[in-house]
Amino acid sequence: MKKAFVPVLLAALTLVACKKEEPKADKKTATETETVVEEAVTEQPDSATVTKAWEVYMTPSNAHHMMAKDAGTWDADLTFWMPDNPEPQKSTSQAEYKMILDGRYQECIHTGNMWGMPFEGRSITAFDNATEEFISTWIDNMGTGLMVTRGKYDETTKQLTMFGTMVDPISKKEKKVKEVVTYIDDNNQKMEMFEVSDDGKEFKTMEILSKRKM
Repeated sequence: MKKAFVPVLLAALTLVACKKEEPKADKKTATETETVVEEAVTEQPDSATVTKAWEVYMTPSNAHHMMAKDAGTWDADLTFWMPDNPEPQKSTSQAEYKMILDGRYQECIHTGNMWGMPFEGRSITAFDNATEEFISTWIDNMGTGLMVTRGKYDETTKQLTMFGTMVDPISKKEKKVKEVVTYIDDNNQKMEMFEVSDDGKEFKTMEILSKRKM
């Protein structure tokens, strides 16, 4: 019984000693903690504010209406450039645009023939009302990865410029990409894709000229 009592007593004495040394050092910390907690509590929005924020976030905006104008079928002429080959390669495809989830997202399905093989690619484009930026994802049957880009639309130049990353299957590492979509008019668009090196140099890898199918 005595052997069991001694460790417990020592632990208790150690705890008391620590508490005696704490007041001066911890007094400010405790006050700061109380202030932080009080600020956090004060900043908590009420239910009406939360509801309003979500209503704004989920409501399609002018940017969504702009994407909706693309709905329909487009014919596309594609040009590709390879770093080790100055001669461009040509291809054609067709794109079908539509809005999904009650006008909140744009879905596009590309079909065609590339390098002698059937090609299919899909994109989902969003406009995030909170961050006020476009976000796009891309997948196709020429790979197993996912490309994600995001950026802003410039009304003056009629260009949507987005930056992102994709995996290089050769190095198996992520590489930076830049995508620029120019809205020439309601029936014509140009998309340019660039690879961006770590030092900021850009190499144009693809250009797609799209024309709305009448």
